[in-house]
Amino acid sequence: QLVESGGGLVQAGGSLRLSCAASGLTFSAYAMGWFRQAPGKEREFVAAISRTGSTTSYTDSVAGRFTISRDNAKNTVSLQMNSLKPEDTAVYYCAANAGSIGTKQYVYDYWGQGTQVTVSA
Repeated sequence: QLVESGGGLVQAGGSLRLSCAASGLTFSAYAMGWFRQAPGKEREFVAAISRTGSTTSYTDSVAGRFTISRDNAKNTVSLQMNSLKPEDTAVYYCAANAGSIGTKQYVYDYWGQGTQVTVSA
């Protein structure tokens, strides 16, 4: 089970930190990812992190603003989001992938329910 938290309403230029708590799986055996879905749009890749945390990947639109990290001792993955823009408004989902780090939705085995992030102009 993956449970996201930390979403909310923030003004443009502000910051939010999303967290995802995992249970019922061997967390350190899974690469983790964050995806988002804006109203009327398809869900898209945001960031991913390898099982050990040594490798990360970001979509171009968030690179330099967002940072993904994980704590295998606490079974959590986080997404620090800085310099937020209105176009970052979306439901954010965390996901677990039993394979290596990936950017495609189909490689992810487990998904959370999502947390809403709204960025006002």
